[in-house]
Amino acid sequence: MRRLMLLRHAKTETDAPSGRDQDRQLDKRGRRDAAEIGAWMGGHPPFPGLVLVSRAVRAHQTWEIVWEAMKDLAPEPRVELMPELYGADPSQLLQIVRAASEADPRRLMIVGHNPGMHELALALAGSGDAAGRKALTDNLPTSGLAGLDFDIDDWADVAFRRGRLVLFVTPKLLKQTSGD
Repeated sequence: MRRLMLLRHAKTETDAPSGRDQDRQLDKRGRRDAAEIGAWMGGHPPFPGLVLVSRAVRAHQTWEIVWEAMKDLAPEPRVELMPELYGADPSQLLQIVRAASEADPRRLMIVGHNPGMHELALALAGSGDAAGRKALTDNLPTSGLAGLDFDIDDWADVAFRRGRLVLFVTPKLLKQTSGD
């Protein structure tokens, strides 16, 4: 069994001072949402063993805040910054997931961007939580986390429609369940 966790970066500023999209930083809401998702993750194992993070500033800021919120509750994963995650489409993302067979973590997290992350989650989720699948159909929002289980022994065997959606968490859904 392997678990793939797809985490979209948190909410960002509209423009970076440099004018480069990859340099956009998290805004106040994004920092708060990333911390909220990290705190939720800290209380809901299993935890990732390998985290692949886009080199875009907003993605690695998201991971740093998520990790800060969960680090007292989880073992530290191996983290790799990957420039190829920026702008990757679902097919490219699938190849990155399959390449994880070299490191062979039981649980893999990718911190990246839409539309590729959202499209990948939809393409992989062949079964699982019906309410989560319905909500995921609309969007993988900023700070949204989708978790999919695969009944496989090797990441190289991950394929579209073979995943079972086991979790779909967003800051908005967390607020609704907490009554805030």
